[in-house]
Amino acid sequence: MSGNSDGTTAPGADWDALAASFDDEPDHGLRDADVRRAWAARLSSWLPARPGDVLDLGCGTGSLSLLAAEQGHHVTGVDLSPAMVELARTKLAGRDAVFLTGDAAAPPVGEQRFDAVLVRHLLWTLPDPGRALRHWRQLLRPRGRLVLVEGVWGSVAPFGIPADRLTALLAPLAGRTRVERLSDDPSLWGREVADERYAVLATYG
Repeated sequence: MSGNSDGTTAPGADWDALAASFDDEPDHGLRDADVRRAWAARLSSWLPARPGDVLDLGCGTGSLSLLAAEQGHHVTGVDLSPAMVELARTKLAGRDAVFLTGDAAAPPVGEQRFDAVLVRHLLWTLPDPGRALRHWRQLLRPRGRLVLVEGVWGSVAPFGIPADRLTALLAPLAGRTRVERLSDDPSLWGREVADERYAVLATYG
């Protein structure tokens, strides 16, 4: 999840308190048609071509979950905030989706396995991102993929996770990785951005 106009909120934020205004950011609520189309196009290229099971971790109010569901996928969303989860359930009412309250680093999905694990602006907030990545890899079916949207925000005291660090964390998991730069596509953010924003697609099997 993320909360400020730069796309982030520091770890430890009160997500329940932020839930009501979370969708005000263009890339959160996807209320602008151009922003929504931009994210839908990216998701279509990142997620499996055939309908499958997608795990959306740190799903927030479910905006990316909704796009995935509209593309035919069954979505399981997980978020630590009960208020976010309730908003996601409302947003996707009647869709092929379920939402759970829980820790995205160790999602409460039991033995269920997925064709894709989708994570946006969350990994950098975790105390042990490498451990989370190893766990998420175990949640994938053969030929599954991790779709990780991250970045580095701020110039004076930057915070986030650089793409080269993320790819290094993924290297021991022995998948094929591809980095896609997102900073130069203002349609994703509703404005021009100057910081590092990217997606890493890691496929296995």
